[in-house]
Amino acid sequence: MIPAVKTYSMLERLKRPDFGIHDARALSSVERLHRHEYFQVQLHVEGKAEHQVGARMLSLVPGSLCFVLPYRLHRAGRFPGSRFVVINFEQRFLRPTLDVDPLDIEDVPLDLAPELAPFLFQEYIDFRLDGDDYELAQRLCRVMAEEDARRGFCSVEIIHAQLIVLLTTVCRRYEDKLLELAAGQAQIRSRREALSRVLRYVRDNVQKRITLADAAEAAHLSADYLTHLLKKETGKTFTELVTARRMEKARELLTQTQLRIAEIAEAVGFEDEAYFARRFRQYFHRSPRDYRNHGVSSDL
Repeated sequence: MIPAVKTYSMLERLKRPDFGIHDARALSSVERLHRHEYFQVQLHVEGKAEHQVGARMLSLVPGSLCFVLPYRLHRAGRFPGSRFVVINFEQRFLRPTLDVDPLDIEDVPLDLAPELAPFLFQEYIDFRLDGDDYELAQRLCRVMAEEDARRGFCSVEIIHAQLIVLLTTVCRRYEDKLLELAAGQAQIRSRREALSRVLRYVRDNVQKRITLADAAEAAHLSADYLTHLLKKETGKTFTELVTARRMEKARELLTQTQLRIAEIAEAVGFEDEAYFARRFRQYFHRSPRDYRNHGVSSDL
């Protein structure tokens, strides 16, 4: 059983609920997989690091940026001597008029919120700035840090302006690739690939006790996102999905093998043969034995 994945709110890690920025140095460390309720940007300044975002492992060097959507599972591995700037902000801070659930951010069209592009396509691009763009990014971070510490008249507006410039600088730098990914509906492919990983995990472990947390971990997703993804893409809950896969496997074993019904029940994750028989009847409207002897009726 995997440990519960921690979900952090802004106030658990920051002083304010809307925006925070800090410059940090790291000893050798690897964080556990976790997620945030907010957006996060990391600008790597010194040394090397690795960062997992969803199913993608990123190798970071000075100038690398990492963009993490709300509720996206991720993990940071930082090495001695590394230094990085971490920027955290709520959706309302970036786009107060963007009325969409954070779990649906991937469906926001680029023409509505183009600055979100690096977050949407982080798993497809290794973002890195150099030359004047890298120097600009560092200056923008310094100004944001100064204004965040000051929080005086117009500080929020100044921070917001610097953040927009940082995000749009990355967008312009990778404009062709981002537009290509958007045109190719990479977000949809990404969801389908994630769903395929979940289905493969369920299929390969149908004989075991399967939990939502374990399936999400295997697919490099958070449990919340997996629940949302299944409902959006299949209309099913996780329990309904697992039950469907168990019943389909049971039907296959009944028609293609000579295994005893008790053995089939065990093979599809049921410890109790009688309970398996009841669930099978509920699903196919006939008992396992009757199904094996006569197959599915024409009215099903």
